[in-house]
Amino acid sequence: MSPSQPLLQRAAFYCAFGAAASTLLSIAVSQILLALAIAALFISGAKLRLPPVWLPLALFMAGTLLSLALSGQPSAGRPQIRKFFVYLTLLAVYSTFRHLADVRRLVAWWGGIGALAGVWGLSQFLQKLETARRAGQGFYESYVGERMTGPMSHWMTFGGLLMMALVMLSASLLFSPRTERGGRWLGIPCAGVLALALLLGLTRGIWLGAAGAALYLLWYWKRLLLLALPVLLVAALWLGPASVRTRFLSGFQPRQEVDSNQHRIICWRTGWEMIKAHPWLGVGPELVKTKFMDYVPADVPRPLPTGGYGHLHSIYIHYAAERGIPVLLALLWLLAKCLWDFRRAILRLPAGPSSQKFILHGATAVVLAIMISGISELNLGDSEVLTMFLAVIACGYLAVAKVFEGEPERA
Repeated sequence: MSPSQPLLQRAAFYCAFGAAASTLLSIAVSQILLALAIAALFISGAKLRLPPVWLPLALFMAGTLLSLALSGQPSAGRPQIRKFFVYLTLLAVYSTFRHLADVRRLVAWWGGIGALAGVWGLSQFLQKLETARRAGQGFYESYVGERMTGPMSHWMTFGGLLMMALVMLSASLLFSPRTERGGRWLGIPCAGVLALALLLGLTRGIWLGAAGAALYLLWYWKRLLLLALPVLLVAALWLGPASVRTRFLSGFQPRQEVDSNQHRIICWRTGWEMIKAHPWLGVGPELVKTKFMDYVPADVPRPLPTGGYGHLHSIYIHYAAERGIPVLLALLWLLAKCLWDFRRAILRLPAGPSSQKFILHGATAVVLAIMISGISELNLGDSEVLTMFLAVIACGYLAVAKVFEGEPERA
């Protein structure tokens, strides 16, 4: 952000920057800053910009409105309409961030704030470990249902935010020019804290998303290091806490009423029944939880396994069941377009490190991580995760614009 710009435009930038950075600590603070950024943008008369994903996003929103209008219970879906406000993150960040240095600073803040949030979560982990020891309880059984959340309200939200912070920080460490790595000795320990917090969060979907992002980044950095991943996996499983091994093995050998495997399968099967009954418009926004028992397959034993049945634990199944297959296709179009556009820009870059390369590889890895973890969780349904994801997308498209404009890297 140039100091020569008008005051209101600079205010809009700082508020948009703060909204993107603070989502790791408080969604309330983030949304207040987002509102101020949008207000400053409009009052300043600055040119409003949206990245090329505006069309699939508009179709996603239009499909949501149509599903809501014809659901029979439109008042129930108001929370999803209010969530449209979060989509303004895309407008605020893309309209106010002008230089690659703005993105570099934001990623540094994400790494630092994420590390602080990770320390917060790790302290919770130690407290829960001590509480279980004093109560004479098995730690795994007591922890899985009440995991570390850091400053967030749920461990899935916490894990999703830390995952994106770790991916972007790792991309910066791997692909930035040496002249821009002055803070790498601070970035490396921050990445270590983020990785440890993700590991001890015991959230398998986040593990898979982070692993997918790591595979992508290493493939484009140093492919031979991919051979070390199995060794790191074995080390994490057998040298780490027993709870990590137990959680990993639960994907293949779940403990009834402790692990969520069967619970998720029931959610997915129920969602499929909703999709078959309402393929075009779904059951309606926010109505999955109220109509869930109406669609549970008849062969599923009652009572249902312990778990949350307010949503369907998959972005793909949930949005199709709640709002219809066309809405899901709009979301898939948005995600695929991001990957396509980022890839096109990467192919135009010269060999060697660059700011554009780190931003584009980082944004691509984040999209992949969200898509993979979204198989088993409604991660984009969290306002915190959605805010940060949209900010990453906006940063990625800023790098795309710089590549195709041919602007010097440090402009």
